[in-house]
Amino acid sequence: MRIGVIGTGRIGTIHANTLSRHREVGSLILSDVDPARAQDLAYRLGETAAPGVDEIFRWGVDAVVITAATSAHADLIGRAARSGLPVFCEKPIALDLPGTLHALAEVENAGTVLQMGFQRRFDKGYAGAREAVRSGRLGRLHTVRALTSDQSPPPPEWLPLSGGLFRDTLIHDFDVLRWVTGREVVDVYATGSDAGPAMFREAGDVDTGAALLTLDDGMLATATATRLNGAGYDVRMELAGERDTVVVGLDDRTPVASTEPTGPPPADKPWPGFLERFGPAYEAELCAFVDVVRGGLANPCDGREALQALRIAEACEVSRHERRLVALAEIPDRLG
Repeated sequence: MRIGVIGTGRIGTIHANTLSRHREVGSLILSDVDPARAQDLAYRLGETAAPGVDEIFRWGVDAVVITAATSAHADLIGRAARSGLPVFCEKPIALDLPGTLHALAEVENAGTVLQMGFQRRFDKGYAGAREAVRSGRLGRLHTVRALTSDQSPPPPEWLPLSGGLFRDTLIHDFDVLRWVTGREVVDVYATGSDAGPAMFREAGDVDTGAALLTLDDGMLATATATRLNGAGYDVRMELAGERDTVVVGLDDRTPVASTEPTGPPPADKPWPGFLERFGPAYEAELCAFVDVVRGGLANPCDGREALQALRIAEACEVSRHERRLVALAEIPDRLG
């Protein structure tokens, strides 16, 4: 199997390393907007670098992995679909609904595969929570609490390109909330604070956000995020039911400290970021993609799943700006 990897930045390098080691992958073709960066990675991995994206499609590959800049995702997905190629793409498909819906239409018209990179679906903790819910161990869920806290903010120049805290960060919580519970969000109320560094206000974004979500069985969920969690990278989900409660992301590296006299000690080595926290999950999702391409596995996270998470994020942005409850039915799920 020959796979083209478009984008050799931080996450692209990780994915290329995973694929280069995979026994079912014979070779990779790497490309990047900075050809020297692609060439350097290709040399280190013993793979081939292409001068640009055109060569990946012209030289011929069996599948494409897209880890390029977000602004390029939709066009690259469409190009791969028109070429009849299965695609793995880091989230999001696009930063807006029209771009997302157009790309999905191209995939559906071509009858090709699009697997989205929501790596939390491949994390053992979240998988365990899903099993606890589906097995009935927790009883009827009444409350879910999710949080994502980055240790330090991203570069100022990246913020205007990110889509904002709800689309860029909390979208992971929205996706895994649906995946773990098996329920759909029906309405949201969201708000945010830009009281931190001025760069967030200048970008029209917030450094901290919170959403209250009502699901279709009446369950309540909260999802919060911040870019300014100095203690470390903290991602957790608490699921409380009538029989039991479980927590995802609570281990000896969780950056929390108890004030109780008999509480656990603070983490010696708190998680510094998402690549360390979810390293095994990133590898697992790429291995799953190889199995999908080979025909041995159904797509574990298709483009329509990504659309639903984006619709929740869009509803949160509308709610934040208009300071009101927003029903998901207000957010379109198809081209008009």
